[in-house]
Parts: sequence; C-alpha cells; structure tokens
Amino acid sequence: MNYVDYIIIVVYLLAFLGVGYFFKENKNSKDYFLGGQSLGWFPLSLSTMATQLSAISFISAPAFVGLKEGGGLQWLTYEFGVPLAMAFLLIAIIPTLYNSGIVSVYEYLEKRFDASSRLLISFVFQISRSVATGVMVYTMALILQATIGIDFWISILLIGIITMIYSFQGGMKAVIWGDVIQMCILFFGIIICLVYGLSELGGFENFLINVDKERLTAVDFSKWGFNNADKNDEFGFWPMVIGGVFLYASYYGTDQTQSQRLLSAKGMPTIKRLLLANGLFRFPITLTYCIMGLVLGTLLFQDLGFQELLDKVYQTNISSLEGKKADLMVPVFIIKYLPNGIIGILIVAIMSAAMSTLSSTVNSLSAVTLEDFVKRFKPDISDQKYVMYSRLLSVFWGSVCLFFAFFAGNIEGTVIEVINKVSSVFYGPILAAFILAILTKKTHALGANIGIVAGVILNIYLWLYVPEVFWFWWNAIGCLITMGVGYITSLLIRYKRKEGLKVVFYKKGKREVFILLGYFVIICALAISMVKILS
Repeated sequence: MNYVDYIIIVVYLLAFLGVGYFFKENKNSKDYFLGGQSLGWFPLSLSTMATQLSAISFISAPAFVGLKEGGGLQWLTYEFGVPLAMAFLLIAIIPTLYNSGIVSVYEYLEKRFDASSRLLISFVFQISRSVATGVMVYTMALILQATIGIDFWISILLIGIITMIYSFQGGMKAVIWGDVIQMCILFFGIIICLVYGLSELGGFENFLINVDKERLTAVDFSKWGFNNADKNDEFGFWPMVIGGVFLYASYYGTDQTQSQRLLSAKGMPTIKRLLLANGLFRFPITLTYCIMGLVLGTLLFQDLGFQELLDKVYQTNISSLEGKKADLMVPVFIIKYLPNGIIGILIVAIMSAAMSTLSSTVNSLSAVTLEDFVKRFKPDISDQKYVMYSRLLSVFWGSVCLFFAFFAGNIEGTVIEVINKVSSVFYGPILAAFILAILTKKTHALGANIGIVAGVILNIYLWLYVPEVFWFWWNAIGCLITMGVGYITSLLIRYKRKEGLKVVFYKKGKREVFILLGYFVIICALAISMVKILS
C-alpha cells in the first residue's frame, strides 16, 4: 500500500461521517428506527443484501469454494431456499407484521400472546447477535493486520467508531443509504478480483483447463444430512432446500436486523418489490463470488509466489490466525496482484462489508432494547427523549460489539461455527411462534411458550447427542415441533387467549409468488449444470 490507498480509505471514512450528518434529523421512533417508513424498495433491497453479504462472506465464502477441503460450488445450495422463503413471507407473514404498526418485530408476540415470549426471544437476539457481530469485526481486524499491517486495535476502532458515529447521527436512513454505498463497493470489489484473477491465469479458457473439476459439483441429491458425524453428508439438496426455507423465512421475517428493513418500507407494494428483488438478486451475487473463489483457488495452485506469500503471512500471524489460512486467500491476492489505488478500493470493500453488518446490528439492537425493555418501564417517553435514548443505545451496543471484538481471541477458532448452530437452534422455534401467532386462532400464550421450549430443547438435544443430523435440519425440525406442541397444548389446556389482532394476507402478490417459484427451479437447474458449463 502507498499514499494513494491510504487517501482512498480516509476519504471513504470521512464520507460515511457525512452520510450520518446528512440524515441527522430524526423526530420520533419511526424516523430513527424505520426511516419514517419513507424508503423505497431499491435502497432497502441493497441494504438487505449488504447485511447478508458480510465481510465473512466476501472473504470466507470464496476461500471455501476455492481452497477448503470438501468445498466447491456446493456453497450455491445455501441460496436454494431463499426464493421459496420470500414467497411465503410475502403472502403469509409480513403483511400482518407490517400492518400492526410495530417497531420491534418481537412486539407482535406480546400483542398476540404475552410479554414472556417477547422478552425471551428479544433477549436471545441481543446476546447472540452482538457476540456474532463482535467476532466478525475481530476476524476482519485480524485479516487487515495480517495483510496490510494496520494494527489490530486500530482496525477495530476504525471500523467501529466510524460506524457508531454515522449510526448515532442518522439512524435507519443513514444505515440504509450507507449499506447501499457499501453494497456497490463490495460488488465492485468482487468483480475486480474476478477480472484480475482471470487475467493472471491467462484468460477464461486457461481457467477452465486448470480448475479443479471436483469443485464444480454444486448439487448432490444423495446427501440427506442424517449421517453427518464425519462431515461428509452436508450440503445435500434436500436439507439445504427444506432447512433453508425455514432458516431464511425466520431470518428475513423474524430477525430484527432484517425485518426492520421490511417495516421501514413505504407500504406493501414496496415490500413486494423488496422481497422479489432479494429473492432474485442474491443468487447472481453469490454465483459471482463463488466463481471468484474458483478463479483465485486455481491461481493459487498455479502460482508458487502466491502460495509462498500466503504461507508467509499465515506463519507470521499463526498465533492469532490458527486454522484460518484459507481465509487469507482473498486479502493476500489483493496485496500481491492488484495495483495501488485498486488495493485501497478493495480494502475499502472489506471494511464496507464489516461496517454494513455492524451498523445494521447496532441499529436493530437499539430498537429492540428501547421498544422491548426501556419502554416497558417508561411508557410515556417524549419523542425528543426517545431519539436521545435511541442514540445512546446505539453507542452502548456498538461498544458491546467492539468489546466482544477485542476479547474474542481465545474463542474465535470455534465461535463462528457455534454461532451458526446457535442460530439454527432458535430460528425454527422463533419462526413457529410467529406462524402460530399469525396463522392460528386457537393457540394461546402458554401453548406457544411450551412449544418454543420444546423446539429449542429438541434442537439442543440433537446438537449434543445426535451429531449425525446436519444442523441445517434443526431449522425445520425446531419449527415443526414448536408448532405441533404449541397448537396441541393450546387445545388441551385452557388459557386466556388475546383477540382482535387483524391477520392480513397479501393477495396482490400472486404474480411475484409464481415468479419466485419459477426462479427456484431455474437456479437449481443452473447449479446442477455448472459442471457442464465450466468443463
């Protein structure tokens, strides 16, 4: 790196301070946390995808595809459940949540059931999301330290403090428009890496000649995910589709970081376009960075200089990067092959992905804390104090995430996998709670709570004692068990039911549902054909 790269990074960080200042006017809760419900589908779609396409995805996913044992294009199967989940949310779940006038999505559970369900799920969300985000920032700081020499603590403070300042000032509007810019930079970075990687390989034809053919298989119908003790039964078609539908329906519909964007929309027509765009655009983006991973992995095996530099960077930082050698592939490629100026843009892309995830987390955690806990004890908060508390909470949660980032060193080697599993323990039962609340009339609070506990306990049991079951299945199993136990318990045990909540089905979204179902078939067929296309 030289002065040009540093100038690019400094200008980028200052620009984001300007974004927060530009959107500093926030008058009430809907302004600060929902952007005044004035945002269109395009910025909301890019923001949703930017939060999902985190720094971990930009670096670890290509490494998985190009380098890691058992990797390859089977990463694409993560996307199969997305269009189906978007179709389900559009018709059955989101219309009711949007029309209920909530800020925290967990507030709906109290309106339909009681406070216990709301507070429990809200608490789990706050702890798991802040830890996961802290680990993400920690990992990015390590990679920046290892590749371009920025001290670990400086990297964390750069990412964290700049993000907190513009989130503090601008609220949801700053987060959304910041995500839009970050998504554009990130995708531009992926394209740059892909183009330069192909150039170093001597063109696309040479890439096709030298690519590891075993990594081109994306879909395997023989893997069911029920014999997973030796890790060789993962990423089968059926567990990724079925488990993926439940996972993504829960993530986009009931996780505050994503559902908050849906609640920020102008109206249901905007949400319709947002969900359709997310269902359609995610796969091409994922396919692009998967191809980038294949290209860079192929280049690594062809270029001894690339291998030597990767080994050198890893060995120099082995105490902090143990087991993460493959994750250094993308950043080492950036510093070895790209010219100055472009290096700065790509470092900005890595920082953009981290800042996007952090800003979304901070805003969502602040919304949940204020709506689910603070307002419980101070229900009559004036708009002025509400905005002040919101900003203070954004600083608090940003500091919590950075705290976990600074002290994640001793647990980082296993915590990413653990967090993925923890999410899948809870995603299914949480989704089931909303399905029972919205789509059934006879389920009461006691039945729902017993169902949630049953679903979570069963998933924990599978985690601890039945390792043969692939964790993607937990999302489906936990949801179905929670629904069954919750509904049957409500029929057998008398308990007070809340009435009066209007259930809304969005009948104008039928065309979009058919488009999403057709798109599911198309992306599955395309993934199956990747072996022939790239052979």
